[in-house]
Amino acid sequence: MMTKSVLSVLFLVAGLAAGTGEPSPVTDKTLRRVAHSLKKYVDPLPMITKIYGYSIKDARPQSISLTIGMFEKKWKFHRDLPATTVFVYGTSREAATFPGPTIEAIQGVPLNVTWENHLPEKHILPWDPTIPVAIPKHGGVPTVVHLHGGIHEPQADGSAFAWYTAKFREKGPKWTQTSYSYPNVQHPGNLWYHDHAVGLTRANLLAGLIGTYIIRNPFVEAPLGLPAGDEYDRQLVLNDRSFYKDGSLYMNYTGNNPTLHPQWQPEYFGEVIVVNGKAWPYLVVRRRKYRFRILNSSNARYFNLSLSGGLPFTVIGSDATYHRKPVTTSSILIAPAEIYDVVIDFSESATSTVRLTNSAPYPFPGGDPVSTRSSKVMKFVMPPKKTKDDSRIPATLMANYPVADEKEGTLRRYIVLYEYQSATGEPTHLYINGKRLEDPATETPKPGSTEVWEVINLTEDNHPLHLHLATFQAVRVRELVDLEAFTACMRRMNDAIKCNVKDHAVGQLEAAPEYEKTWKNTVKIKPGYMTTIVVKFKLIDKDASYPFDATKQPGYVYHCHILDHEDNAMIRPLTLRT
Repeated sequence: MMTKSVLSVLFLVAGLAAGTGEPSPVTDKTLRRVAHSLKKYVDPLPMITKIYGYSIKDARPQSISLTIGMFEKKWKFHRDLPATTVFVYGTSREAATFPGPTIEAIQGVPLNVTWENHLPEKHILPWDPTIPVAIPKHGGVPTVVHLHGGIHEPQADGSAFAWYTAKFREKGPKWTQTSYSYPNVQHPGNLWYHDHAVGLTRANLLAGLIGTYIIRNPFVEAPLGLPAGDEYDRQLVLNDRSFYKDGSLYMNYTGNNPTLHPQWQPEYFGEVIVVNGKAWPYLVVRRRKYRFRILNSSNARYFNLSLSGGLPFTVIGSDATYHRKPVTTSSILIAPAEIYDVVIDFSESATSTVRLTNSAPYPFPGGDPVSTRSSKVMKFVMPPKKTKDDSRIPATLMANYPVADEKEGTLRRYIVLYEYQSATGEPTHLYINGKRLEDPATETPKPGSTEVWEVINLTEDNHPLHLHLATFQAVRVRELVDLEAFTACMRRMNDAIKCNVKDHAVGQLEAAPEYEKTWKNTVKIKPGYMTTIVVKFKLIDKDASYPFDATKQPGYVYHCHILDHEDNAMIRPLTLRT
C-alpha cells in the first residue's frame, strides 16, 4: 500500500508531465455531447500524403535516406471542432499530418530513416508514472519508432527501452543509433509505423504518432490487375478519439485503481470515429472497383465492419501478406493493429450512398454495444452511371506462400495471458506467462526455425497478439473446459502442462474466418480458448532465414496490441539465439 505522501508526488509528476495539469472535470455525458454536436459526413476523406522510400536512377530503384520528424502542431478533426493540438510525423512541421505520411518502399531496396524527435518539454496528455514507463531526468517526451510488421535487425526495431527525447538529449538504456535501416526484404504488403516508448505507447499514439508503410513489388503485383493509382488504391486509417469542447484531445486523468495507478485505465474508447484524421468523413467514388488498405490504429477498440446495402468486401490480404486467393465476406472483424486489404466494387451498389458501419462491442467481445456514434465510420457517395474499369480481382493472388503446417514446428511453447485485479475487481495489470517485461527472455527461437505457440487466454478480453519480426498464422482455436479450475491451477503453478492443459483444451473447436487465413503479424486471441499458431522466424515467400544477424541486442518483443494492456505490462522480450 502506497502512502499518501508518495501518491501526492506521483500525482504531481503526472500533472507536470501533462503540461497543463488536470483540467476541469469532464463527464462521459459531456464527451458524448461534444461528439453528438459533430455532424457526420461533412468533411471529405483526406488523401494521405505519400513519401517515396527510394529514388529512380537509370530506370532502377535506388536506396535512399529519409529524415522524418515528430512535431507538435494543430489539426482540424472536424469542420465544427476547434483545432486540436497533436503529435504527428512529417518531413517538416508544416508537412506533418494526422496520420503521418505513407512511406512507399520497394521490395529488396533498403531504406534508411532518421526519426527526429522535435516534441516539446511536456506531454499534451496525462501519463502514469506507476507503470513501467520512460521518465527522462531532464524533461521532454520520450519516443521511439517501431515499423510494425517489418523484418529488420534488432537495432532498428524500436525497442521500448531505446527511447530518446528531443535532439537525442536523453536516451533510454537500450538506445543504439540515430538512423534505422529497413532492408525491405519481405514480400509486398502493408505495414505501419508508430511510437513504442515503454509505458507511453498508448499516450503517444493517442496524440497522433501513427503512419502507414507499403512495400511494393511491381513485377509481382502489376500482373494481378488490382485497382491501382492514388485515386483507386487508398489508405483508410481508423481510430477513435474523444474531445473537449475546445477541441483538445481527451484522455482520462484518473485511474480505475487510483491508489495503485493514479491515471492508468485498462482500455481507452473514444466517442468519435476518425478516418484519415477526419471525424466521420465521406468519399466521392466512381461506380467501379476500389482497393482500400484498412488499418485499425485504435488503442483498444475493435471494429466489426460492414457495408450498407449488403455490398461485400473482397479481402485480398491481411497485415503484411496477400491471401493465396481472394475471400468474399459481408463483414470483417478488425482488432487494434490489424490491417485488411480489400476491394469494394461500387458498381454493384443499388444506391447512391454506401455507409461503412461498425457493430463490435467494446471492450470486445463482452462489453457495451456500439452507440449511434461509434456504429458509424464513414460514407461513400457515387454518381448514378458506371465508369470504365480495367481493374480486376484475379482468381489467384500469391500462390508461393507456404501452407501453415503444425508438423513443421520444432518446438511447442505455451503462452498464457493473465489479468490481475484489486479487491474491488478492477484490473491492476496484465502479464504474459506471469512475467514482467524486465524479466529475462524465456522465448528464444532460432533464426530460420518454425515453432508452434499455444496461446491461452485466461482473461475476459480478446487480445490482439503481435510478434515483432515473426510471421504467423492461427491454425486452431479450441475452447477450454472447466475454465475456473484450470485458471485456479494456473494462478498457483503457472505451468500449463502441470495443470493438464490437454484435459481442458477439449471444448468447442472454432474455425477462424477465411479472411484471417494468411500469414500475419497480429492474431486475435479469444478469451477462454487456446489458440494454436504456427510461427515462422524466416522469410516465408523465400523459405529462407533473415539476411542479417537477428540475434543481436536489444532483441525483439511480443505483446498484446491493446495499448493500455501493453503499457501495463502485457509485453515480453523475444530474443533470438544461434
